[in-house]
Amino acid sequence: MKIKAIFNRDGGTFRTTDMTAYGSKVEAIFRDAGHQIEIATVSGAEMQEALEKTCRRGDLDAIVAGGGDGTISAAAGVAWKTGMPLGVVPAGTMNLFARTLKLPLDIWKAPEVLAQGTIIDGDIGSADGRAFVHQFSMGLHARMVRYRESFSFRSRLGKITASTRAALGVILNPPDFEIEFDVDGHHESRHVSAVSVSNNPFGRDTLMYADDVTAGHLGFYTAPPLSPPGVAKLALDVMRGKFRDNPVITEMSGHALDLHFPKVDRKINCVIDGELLPMGRDVALRIHPGELKLLVGADRPGSGPQVSP
Repeated sequence: MKIKAIFNRDGGTFRTTDMTAYGSKVEAIFRDAGHQIEIATVSGAEMQEALEKTCRRGDLDAIVAGGGDGTISAAAGVAWKTGMPLGVVPAGTMNLFARTLKLPLDIWKAPEVLAQGTIIDGDIGSADGRAFVHQFSMGLHARMVRYRESFSFRSRLGKITASTRAALGVILNPPDFEIEFDVDGHHESRHVSAVSVSNNPFGRDTLMYADDVTAGHLGFYTAPPLSPPGVAKLALDVMRGKFRDNPVITEMSGHALDLHFPKVDRKINCVIDGELLPMGRDVALRIHPGELKLLVGADRPGSGPQVSP
């Protein structure tokens, strides 16, 4: 294959990596596997333009994007709209989509797997047309991200510390709001503290990421209004990988989910793949089965034969 790799030098692990040496190593790995590859290292501000320009090229068989979850989400959105196969080098804090794809979380090992990999037809979600590979959420998660972004941090450890402080703030001040929803024709109203919609259902005994990116439906999770102890218990279960086992969580799934917020009287936010965004009174969430072509490890369950150079 002919591939171009684009690495966000401002993303997570790459901030402290010799990117010249790293690019040379990746180039050698792919060329030894019989592929042609170009390497580009850009800033976070340049990433979107680089992705869009690269995916418009007609001479490439795939791209590889490297960075944190936000970078990978942006790359998936562009790849989805252009039909370009996407490989992922996880360089962020959580690397949730890479976990779903069963990729090594070590930036030096992931290219070795991708170079011997295969292309599959994966699923991608959308919220009012905006792509997401991991989740759309509001309530507890959105408030935590808003609190976290009010703190200053410049490193992975700083981000973890800010996230811990933000989580404590949310525990002491949990949100409480009303939603109306329609899942594949089933209509209901609920009072909640949290809403999460995932690109395929979250796995069990894991952090909040899907086990499979080809199941073809959204996961839909809500939590009722919670007290501070209830939020603390839920946060502990999330960290233990027992989110779906928490008794307050209600789970549904479907192909089409429409959310309505009948009592919006102030600015509210949602989080899409880790990015805090403003949200209106209505949100349409959809799953797009098989529309995201993904370069994954050849031994990944459900993957097909190895791609040919």
